[in-house]
Amino acid sequence: MIKSMTGFGKAECVYNNRKLIIEIKSLNSKFTDINARIPNGFREKEFEFRNKLSAKLQRGKIDFTITIESSGDGASYAINRDLVKKYYSELKAISGEIDLAGSENMLQVIMRMPDVMVPSREEISTEEWNALHVAIDQALEQLDEFRVQEGASLLKDLIYRNNKILELLEQVPPFEKDRIENLKAKIKKDVYEVVDQEDVDKNRFEQELIYYLDRLDITEEKVRLKKHCKYFLDTLDESESQGKKLGFISQEIGREINTLGSKALDANIQKLVVQMKDELEKIKEQLYNIL
Repeated sequence: MIKSMTGFGKAECVYNNRKLIIEIKSLNSKFTDINARIPNGFREKEFEFRNKLSAKLQRGKIDFTITIESSGDGASYAINRDLVKKYYSELKAISGEIDLAGSENMLQVIMRMPDVMVPSREEISTEEWNALHVAIDQALEQLDEFRVQEGASLLKDLIYRNNKILELLEQVPPFEKDRIENLKAKIKKDVYEVVDQEDVDKNRFEQELIYYLDRLDITEEKVRLKKHCKYFLDTLDESESQGKKLGFISQEIGREINTLGSKALDANIQKLVVQMKDELEKIKEQLYNIL
């Protein structure tokens, strides 16, 4: 089973006249990159939140947000005076630069700007922490289900592309006999253009020809490419998502395809190699989003 790194989860909990909304979004990334936007009263638990997210999600660019909505008169707010002064100073300077007259509505504008009104810090009870953690777990489970669904779509495409490479590989053998005969004819022609045919030691020439053609033999590359493709399919079928492992296998597949192309010296086989490379590039693009 494979999972996508793309996902979204959302959950809510209500405690003491306020609703806590948890949203978690993840995108593809080589590493774990967590961007946490949480209210001031929850900052002391940020490290704990990050550990929970890392353990569950493993990899990805993760946005984690906790939003508080008051459902009664119990919540108290304070004005962030320093921030108000900073906003006022900046807005006044901009007004002077663009010769904007009048600042009677400036305070109204400032009071609607981000983080001017902040909830008063208060002790978070054990019960509220527990309710919050349950909601976070629910959001994580929802995100994980999203990843599984996305992974199922990716799985179909990866299997198709991998099998397409194997199908193209099966089309190589019919061209191999003509390839060898064409290589022999070309080598003989090149040699006889430089040296008279009567002056060539036929036994030695045949030995050198066999040695040269043996070095251009593509049997080993075909066998290894087939094994790598089979290993790729087996890895897709593992119980845990193996994005990095699949990436390593795709590199080995690419290495064999490149060697096959460089040793082929045949237009028909090289056309097949180009098609294999195209399918492999599409596989690599998909693997960027696999967990």
